[in-house]
Amino acid sequence: MPLGPLMIDVAGLELTDAERERLAHPLVGGVILFKHNYRDTQQLTALCAAIHGVRSPALPIAIDHEGGRVQRCREGFTHVPPMRRLGELWDTDPAAARRAAADLGYLLAAELRACGVDYSFTPVLDLDWGPSGVIGDRAFHKNPEAVAELAGALIDGLRAAGMGCCGKHFPGHGWVAADSHLAIPVDERSLAEMEPDLTPYRRLRLDGVMPAHVIYPKVDPRPAGFSPVWLEKLRKEFKFDGVIFSDDLSMEGAAFAGNMVQRAEAAWAAGCDMLLICNAPDAVADVLANWKPVPDPVRAARIARIAPGSAWRQDATRYAAGRAAVESLTA
Repeated sequence: MPLGPLMIDVAGLELTDAERERLAHPLVGGVILFKHNYRDTQQLTALCAAIHGVRSPALPIAIDHEGGRVQRCREGFTHVPPMRRLGELWDTDPAAARRAAADLGYLLAAELRACGVDYSFTPVLDLDWGPSGVIGDRAFHKNPEAVAELAGALIDGLRAAGMGCCGKHFPGHGWVAADSHLAIPVDERSLAEMEPDLTPYRRLRLDGVMPAHVIYPKVDPRPAGFSPVWLEKLRKEFKFDGVIFSDDLSMEGAAFAGNMVQRAEAAWAAGCDMLLICNAPDAVADVLANWKPVPDPVRAARIARIAPGSAWRQDATRYAAGRAAVESLTA
């Protein structure tokens, strides 16, 4: 069965029979995990094995695991510092910052892959302009060149561990103060004024991109994740051929598009390949019952590429370098 366009979550530490049935639905194409799905590495490994065993090809398993305050798995995992620590190191020693970023990328991916997690929604490519509390120290730096260099090194580390990357939040969430989990932020800048925010997306080879639930009215009155203007720009001008993930459609920033079925239809029509619906099981049921997208083999093939292409084997030297980088950045 090909992978479908929905990425959904599960409720607890192990799968229920009802969840197994839901994950077998042809519209489902992946699973996203949260803090409430994690107790320890042994439990996480068992949960991932159960999810992977539901169907063939296996559903890719993703998580938000950036480091800093966005790290769903804590006990038994290395506490990765926020990416701003790399930006601070960049200001004094860019070469050391690049090395540390690559080491952190390997460490982050290695610990997830050892438990069966396939993909992390990282790195954050937003610029640290200052007003955004929800971004804040999740950003590498204000300087787009520093962001591109550090994110590129982190991506190299992720890929060395066999994990893809996801740049977020396109075309930039760092300018606005409002949190799109709770409101619909509006960025009043012109496209020309936004050029620094776009630099990392122009420079980096990304496997996935997640658009922001932010409106940029001087470009399009729709939030970027529902905007064919922005997503066609990403595909055509930036030559991006990876997966476009919607941000969570249950967030307030997505309310612009209507009820959950309407949100799914709008994001799909705009050009998103995989749609996230998180912590909203009733909404997922509604979408599975009432959304009827036309199957798209091109999009399904993109989704299939986010799963690791090889079995997991840890490089002890690279892992030790990652642990050392964490110690140095947090000393």
